Amino acid sequence: MKIFKYITLCIFAAAGNTTECFGQTENLRDSLKAATEILAYHPDSTDLRLKKVNWNIRLAQWQYAKDDLDKILYRQPANPAALFYRAYVNEQLRRYNFARLDYRNLLTIVPGHYEGMLGLALLNQKDKHYTEALDQINLLVQMYPDSASAYAARAGIERERGMKDLAIFDYEKAVAIAPKDKDTLLDLATLYAETANKEKAAATLRRLQTLGVPRGQLIDLYRKIK
Repeated sequence: MKIFKYITLCIFAAAGNTTECFGQTENLRDSLKAATEILAYHPDSTDLRLKKVNWNIRLAQWQYAKDDLDKILYRQPANPAALFYRAYVNEQLRRYNFARLDYRNLLTIVPGHYEGMLGLALLNQKDKHYTEALDQINLLVQMYPDSASAYAARAGIERERGMKDLAIFDYEKAVAIAPKDKDTLLDLATLYAETANKEKAAATLRRLQTLGVPRGQLIDLYRKIK
């Protein structure tokens, strides 16, 4: 099941194309303006308001998004999409207890909701509720044993907690399921390098290059395993 990606991140590096990034932001603003104008004629439309929320989120306009989600949930307190979006927005606003409540309400309405379970696990990790985070992510893996992203998410939690051997195992499981996922391969290569698994790190870096990642982007990791 696909994890929703809400925000297009603009990375400004020395060799980056800031014009492209600026243009992308301008396109998002144009889409938001159009959505806002249409919503003005249909203020009771949940679908249109959710579309506007989507553009607010992509532009990191968290408070505007929350205000619209509050309006939806006032009328439809059991709307799964609105609960999911507001949980994410509350998290960005560092309203962790409110975000946790929204995730829990979502999971009560839609038990086993993949993104809701994942979001709650990652929120608990961020908010230092470590036991709850591991319990939630373990349950997610049990319920979705064929999900590469579930294993990768658990690996990330384990890595943050210093459980590097467990993290390597889970990253390897994720890669076995999704062998062309560059982000997971890069995380695995990095962890191999951190644990002095030089041969495995080098093999994983070569694998990334075959998938189109330029060697120059991997140079720091290559230096670590010399």
